[in-house]
Amino acid sequence: MQPSELNRLLGNIDIYLLDQILKNRFSTGMKILDAGCGEGRNAVYFLNSGFQIFGIDQEELAIQYLRFVAKSVQPNYDAHRFQVGQLEEIPFHTGAFEAVICSAVLHFAKGEAHFWEMMQELSRVLKPGGILWFRMCTDFGWILGQSSELGEGRYLLPDGSERFVLQQNHLDKILELGFQFLEAPKTVLVLGQREMGVFVLEKIKSKSGVEQ
Repeated sequence: MQPSELNRLLGNIDIYLLDQILKNRFSTGMKILDAGCGEGRNAVYFLNSGFQIFGIDQEELAIQYLRFVAKSVQPNYDAHRFQVGQLEEIPFHTGAFEAVICSAVLHFAKGEAHFWEMMQELSRVLKPGGILWFRMCTDFGWILGQSSELGEGRYLLPDGSERFVLQQNHLDKILELGFQFLEAPKTVLVLGQREMGVFVLEKIKSKSGVEQ
């Protein structure tokens, strides 16, 4: 397959999300939410491959574009599966999805409270037993030793960006919300610039089969 053919199939998909697709983490029977979908970087593959992909983004123009893309790929696709909205107030019902993906969005949290509002919403719309995949700035490689603290969990990173940075105490609290790892977390350190982590978790069921 030529690179141009791969690009048509995959779009500009996050390589770490592609890793999960290659591991058969998702199936076409699952309802999947792309939280912070933008113009559909990570939605194109799912659209091309017959998945039930939904999306939310705060940028109206991005959603309009993604609706156009969806109709171009599948003329009968319900374009209103892509909605304008904030991650702290997701316009879908509780337990609507078997999987939620969130790529490079959570580190734009305005502070601790905002971060947990978004995490609670991602958990709310995810069914017990569902998959949460997210990627964001982290400090497991000690990048904060080269950063300036801005307060409320936000830092000025060496690359000049201002981000909310996930640390071990945040990860511990996410597990306390009722999640467990499906695989060991991974981080990539760009020396002297930034660090990004990838997390794949499952929302835990109780013995009765409902959320803990």
